[in-house]
Amino acid sequence: MGADTATSSSIFIASPEGDTGKSTIALGVLHLLTATGGRVGVFRPIARTSDGERDYILELLIEHDSTDLRYEDCIGVTYEEVHNDPEATLAEIVDRFHAVQQRCDSVLVIGSDYTDVASPSELSFNARIAANLGTPMLLALKAADRTPAEVKALAELCLVEVRNAHAHAVALIANRCAPDELDAVREALESTDLPAWTLPEDPLLIAPTMRELLDELDGELYSGDPELLSREALHVLVGGMTAEHILERLTEGVAVIAPADRSDVLLALVTANAAQGFPKLSGIILNGGLRPHPMISQLVAGLKPSLPIICCEQGTYETARAAAHARGRVGVSSVRKIDTALTLMEEHVDSSSLLSSLQLSVPEVVTPQMFEYELIARAKGDRKRIVLPEGDDDRILRAAGRLLHRKVADLVILGDRDTVSSRAEELGVDLSDAEVIDPAGSDLFDRFVDEYVELRKHKGVTKDRAQQIMRDVSYFGTMMVADGLADGMVSGAAHTTAHTIRPAFEIIKTVPGVSTVSSVFFMCLADKVLAYGDCAIVPDPSAEQLADIAISSATTAEQFGIEARVALLSYSTGESGSGADVDKVREATGLVRERAPEVSVEGPIQYDAAVEPSVASTKMPDSEVAGRATVLVFPDLNTGNNTYKAVQRSANAVAIGPVLQGLRKPINDLSRGALISDIVNTVAITAIQAQEIEE
Repeated sequence: MGADTATSSSIFIASPEGDTGKSTIALGVLHLLTATGGRVGVFRPIARTSDGERDYILELLIEHDSTDLRYEDCIGVTYEEVHNDPEATLAEIVDRFHAVQQRCDSVLVIGSDYTDVASPSELSFNARIAANLGTPMLLALKAADRTPAEVKALAELCLVEVRNAHAHAVALIANRCAPDELDAVREALESTDLPAWTLPEDPLLIAPTMRELLDELDGELYSGDPELLSREALHVLVGGMTAEHILERLTEGVAVIAPADRSDVLLALVTANAAQGFPKLSGIILNGGLRPHPMISQLVAGLKPSLPIICCEQGTYETARAAAHARGRVGVSSVRKIDTALTLMEEHVDSSSLLSSLQLSVPEVVTPQMFEYELIARAKGDRKRIVLPEGDDDRILRAAGRLLHRKVADLVILGDRDTVSSRAEELGVDLSDAEVIDPAGSDLFDRFVDEYVELRKHKGVTKDRAQQIMRDVSYFGTMMVADGLADGMVSGAAHTTAHTIRPAFEIIKTVPGVSTVSSVFFMCLADKVLAYGDCAIVPDPSAEQLADIAISSATTAEQFGIEARVALLSYSTGESGSGADVDKVREATGLVRERAPEVSVEGPIQYDAAVEPSVASTKMPDSEVAGRATVLVFPDLNTGNNTYKAVQRSANAVAIGPVLQGLRKPINDLSRGALISDIVNTVAITAIQAQEIEE
């Protein structure tokens, strides 16, 4: 396939026209490649760089690759350069591609968009590029507004063009199919003798966000929560009728266009959006270059609507025309679109068959993206019920939407039902498959109070005190896990670590044989994943606690596919040093060997001797662990916490955790600065831990 080495390969995704949803397919293929392993890079032979704008498709894909290539590294040439001299740019593209390929194990090449850059067709020019790169092609076809026979005819024409350019197509994906014609289109494509898959049309993927509409109209945000500008406008309604007739026509996610002097319409829409029983709007667009009357403005301000209200200068026709032509982009910040795209690919394209068709070979290394993909895949394989106590945090709601959309876990969210549902609707998050429970108003409340009194009566807990405690979402969520009403809990986005784990200490307790609750971080480096413990819980562990941490960390590592070779770290290796700190590590190592003889362990050992074979061969040549350690146990919290943060920042590693260990049932803590992706990963980890618990 034109690769420079046996482990280097690539695939070229191209389409014969615009609006195929090529970025959806590219994102799905990229996730599949990064999950398989190796350093997967992205290359865009012809990029949009007009007016200083960056190519949003390239930016999106770079965000999801598994290399450290810069945006500039991944560009071949510009459209303008192709127009001026196609032959010269072809040579430049080849040179720049090979520069990327040398730094990657595989490369995903994304063909140009439909701009007539070459003659006789743009697809032919993309096929010439693919031929010169020695890269097989995956063709993306648009099925929207076409019959299955027409899609088949399009595919046959494209394959002729590809062959005439001496390129090689290996698979077809027809996108934007009518949902009821998926099978018919796939059957029609079977006559091409190439593997073919079909994806259904999803309106969300082409719907513009309110921010995109604001930019298209060159408008301004008159009122509302700027965060909600990221919500997609699934429909646009011109509100040229009376208020009651507009209300009759409202649908979920609609953006309503109305003249700014229609005070009745504005107030009706703001009120309806806040009322129960009405659809949640994506926004209101006030056109005509006017602003609401000062008294109406005062009234709207007093209502404090979070709904985005945009003002623009255009008239009704121009506003409606611009809104109708605005097309949503799947960009870096398009979380809902990205999740939808990945879900479509996962549900409709068989990953193993696609990989086989693409004939890609990648080395057996573990990248951060591969590790995260495996977390999600394992969690989806046996869905567990996870409770999220912090239903008043937007990050939790957004993460819950992603988890439910991709069917990673079943969720229970704690909080006021109306408040949680209303905020989720405002954010455009679908929580219809989640159970929302208000602890104080739940039928479980009195039961949990009585159980907690019985559990803590030796500590003098009264019923009144237990009622106060059980109103705390962390305690209520932990009781759900203890009683088997949920398989695990994830909290800490808005609470301290102590607030999350204190109920677990009291209610869940530790596994037999381990008296210490500790943690590990999964440190995802460029080509492997290490487990660091303990970097979050125990400040200054004793030798016994250090042994507990080592045994628990080995168990956790094995649960997540890491062959556990445990190094108990110190500033001294082997018998070369002495002192209380070294002696503690030496004693802990002996305890591990005594209590868990099946665990491969070494200590005391310095970090470099633990992970670097050349150092190990000098300092500890006969050790099975030295130079190959996968589980690094630090002597105290100060050392562990600083080391994981140093590696995270200096080596650009992905740190996943802390993952709590030693508890009888999985409870996990989040950083208060947790990103949505952190929450998703932690829920997946918690679900996997729950899968591992023997009934």
